[in-house]
Amino acid sequence: MRIVQRGHGAEGRDRVTLVPETVDDLWHLSHVLEPGDLVEGDTTRRIQRNDDQMRDTGGEREHLHVTLEVEDVEFARFANRLRVGGVIQHCSMEDQIGLHHTINVETHEELTIEKFLKPDQRDRIEEAAEATDAPDVAIATVEEGEAYVHTVQQYGTDEYVSLTAPTGKGEYAQPRDRLFEELGSALQHVDAEAIIMAGPGFTKRDALDYLTEEYPEVAEKVTTTVDTSGAGDRGVHEVLKRGAVEEVQDQTRIARESELIDELTERIATGEQATYGVEETAEAAEFGAVETLLVVDDRLRTERQDEGDWERDANEIIETVEQKGGDVVVFSSEFAPGEQLSNLGGIAALLRYRIQ
Repeated sequence: MRIVQRGHGAEGRDRVTLVPETVDDLWHLSHVLEPGDLVEGDTTRRIQRNDDQMRDTGGEREHLHVTLEVEDVEFARFANRLRVGGVIQHCSMEDQIGLHHTINVETHEELTIEKFLKPDQRDRIEEAAEATDAPDVAIATVEEGEAYVHTVQQYGTDEYVSLTAPTGKGEYAQPRDRLFEELGSALQHVDAEAIIMAGPGFTKRDALDYLTEEYPEVAEKVTTTVDTSGAGDRGVHEVLKRGAVEEVQDQTRIARESELIDELTERIATGEQATYGVEETAEAAEFGAVETLLVVDDRLRTERQDEGDWERDANEIIETVEQKGGDVVVFSSEFAPGEQLSNLGGIAALLRYRIQ
């Protein structure tokens, strides 16, 4: 989730403009929006015209910018869209005001929400914004004769492919390799930064040995193996229950944050394009010099802003960086790279150019 702008609307309601970047983000929004909220966005609507200047065409779709008062929300998971239905309150065509309409929200489409955000809803939006950077994980479960690949989503898991083949040893070794070959081919096409290999017995280890030999680029992504009582949905459930996905994501996140903090400290030591501290980083952001902003997560919490050691709101610095085309990486205060960043004031930046 990319947050474009925050502010306040009528009657003191929270007003947030955001861009859902994944299907997960649409799912999060389905838990944030409620009847009575206002949702503003671009849409199309079938308009019937019948006047002296234009014959009735039976209705042609026209692009509109509307604000709906929400009545119902539906997360259409398999259609990759969020359906928001309600009554048009504001519209670029005044004759449509008061009519019912449905906005089909898809990924990468800007949307503005106006409502009184509850604490858990505010947290959900913030967590979705942070989760955009979470690594994509696939779970491959294997047992004799069967193999499955699932992708991990925030709303659950999706089965990417299921494979079956006769397996065995000796004269049946070739069919067994065929199952592993199909598994390797499937994993090669999955958009995942990390893979968990799971299943009962030694079959998963044999599969990993095959991938190491025949699909080394896939095998390199396998971060851990997990013993489960079966493959498929049952195996995936056991993997999730044991917290293996969160562990992989934490490891990947730590590695990514470590690389950034190392680059930052190296640049600081050599006097290259970098800055740290709230005032210095805010100034760099205003100049549009920030290439990548690094900020510790606990600096985004309202109570931390009120402690007096910061005269600027970290969220405002983030908005400035994003508006000027910079990237933002939120560090976890629970891990070592976040602690290092905290020692530098909790916020820093890799710059496009040096600022005098």
